[in-house]
Amino acid sequence: MAKVQRFEDLIAWQKARELTKVIYCVSEQRRFAKDFGLKGQMQRAAVSIMSNIAEGQERGSSAEFHRFLLIAKGSCSELRSQLYIASDIGYISPDQLQQLMDLTQETGKILSGLIAAIAKRR
Repeated sequence: MAKVQRFEDLIAWQKARELTKVIYCVSEQRRFAKDFGLKGQMQRAAVSIMSNIAEGQERGSSAEFHRFLLIAKGSCSELRSQLYIASDIGYISPDQLQQLMDLTQETGKILSGLIAAIAKRR
């Protein structure tokens, strides 16, 4: 695995950035925008994914990068759980839920692959 010089070059970070943008857009719609608790928690979870990827990569050690990727993966799972809440209370449609779940699961799979690759280097 080639050494990545910038976190912006990581596909996991790029996908997390896309996910964060979509979460911000969706959570600003209709009734969802007024639910400051759930909206804020979902936005923080999405931001946490991309932030932890970036911070871990910049730490310069495989062990630190691995640890921060695990945190990012946890935030990804947290966001998936919150998406069910948003769907259950009618803030997002079934189609939106599916789109967001697909994107969240894709991000999680990419993170899992990166975690496995980093674990081999440790």
